Amino acid sequence: MFETTSTKQINFNISDAKIKALNKKYKPLSATDRIKELYKDFDVSEVMLTSSFAATSAFLLKLFSEVNQKQEVFFIDTGYHFEDTLAYKEALTKRYGLNVSSISALKEEHEFTTKDKTWTKNPDFCCSINKVRPLDAIKTNYKVWVSGLMKWQSDHRSTLDIFELRGDILKFYPLLDISKDTRDAYIKTHDLPFHPLVAKGYHSIGCKHCTVPGEDRSGRWNNNPKTECGLHL
Repeated sequence: MFETTSTKQINFNISDAKIKALNKKYKPLSATDRIKELYKDFDVSEVMLTSSFAATSAFLLKLFSEVNQKQEVFFIDTGYHFEDTLAYKEALTKRYGLNVSSISALKEEHEFTTKDKTWTKNPDFCCSINKVRPLDAIKTNYKVWVSGLMKWQSDHRSTLDIFELRGDILKFYPLLDISKDTRDAYIKTHDLPFHPLVAKGYHSIGCKHCTVPGEDRSGRWNNNPKTECGLHL
């Protein structure tokens, strides 16, 4: 488990004008060139990359592995992942030589959600304990948080920009404006491995208690209106 007691704190102030300039500069670039440019504007030690190792995570991870193999990849281990997800994580880590660290909730807090079956009563609270809080514990160590969100995945994601300030961290979505067809074509051309559950009709994969087969993100939280775990809100 990744220790979250680090004393490193980054004080980060960035103006709206600077964020606007970053979006203007990065928008015409390809995903690969956006990632290359990121390491010209920020040091690797200032960048936090997260991956759920779900569905088509190989897309973003392959791009980063080709640009900077020193980049640490954080996996939030909720304790409720499918075994297939954990196997997929190991396979991608080995295939692309990834530098992966797992983070998770405090033991007693996770055990509470298990005994309480919190996901059946209050899925937002369960996500907060097992996903949001573990990441909050390390976010202050970084200036930029990279995620593979794409506009077509949900109504919320369709409103995002490539760079956005969220609290005290700058969010960076290098794949944001890539279409589903473009993503799938890249995956096919480069023979990227899908998550094993994709073949069984799962197109967005989270915790085993809350994920059923479905198109795009419709199978998350058992077809509940909830479409985000809270990490990216």
